[in-house]
Amino acid sequence: MHIKDKHCIVTGAGRGLGKQIAIDLANQGAVVHACDISDEAMQGLKDDNNNPSMTFNVCNVSDEDSVKAMFGGLNKIDVLVNNAGITRDGLFVKVKNGVTTTMSLEDFQNVLNVNLAGVFLCSREAASKMSASDGGVIINISSVSRAGNFGQTNYSAAKAGVDAMTVTWSKELAKYKIRCAAIAPGYINTEMVAAIRPEALERITSQVPLKRLGEMHEISQTVSFIIENDFVNGKILEIDGGLRI
Repeated sequence: MHIKDKHCIVTGAGRGLGKQIAIDLANQGAVVHACDISDEAMQGLKDDNNNPSMTFNVCNVSDEDSVKAMFGGLNKIDVLVNNAGITRDGLFVKVKNGVTTTMSLEDFQNVLNVNLAGVFLCSREAASKMSASDGGVIINISSVSRAGNFGQTNYSAAKAGVDAMTVTWSKELAKYKIRCAAIAPGYINTEMVAAIRPEALERITSQVPLKRLGEMHEISQTVSFIIENDFVNGKILEIDGGLRI
């Protein structure tokens, strides 16, 4: 699929990786429908976007009515990039000085609502529209944490679920000319990571065989690759510098 003139939805596009993907797709000639949870969350993209064809949409991906309203307002969808996500890190069980604390059900459920149910809801609406037209591509942003990561019971569970849905949809939707793939980034140089204490950031970087963080444009390049290579389907592409956690 050529990117130029294709209608692409990018969730969580207000900052970080989603912002990079939205801007890069627009610069390649796509019609980008960027979305985030609020106008305020979208402000970073609005400030840095120079493409008049980009639209800005408010959508809470974990709310079914909000998702249906956004997708219902779009006539055509060729590509969906499920990037929206949150973290609520914490140990499953922690005992210190005889006091036991645990990960709350609220923190567990909130992460699954956005990172897993949000992908389900957006992909369901996108696939419904794509199947009635010329097909399309669904790209899910997973994570190296999908294999399980210290302090990320909720996040790891969500990303593992995203991978399973990716493979399932690649099999179910192929007959409608819809491809589905995922990208599992390692540690990426986003605003959030850049704000980490230098000594902690050095420890993180030392775990990566290439001894550096990934750059956001390297993940965005992978999005473009999946769109343009019509034989990519049902795979999770690990873009992590060789990291295994």
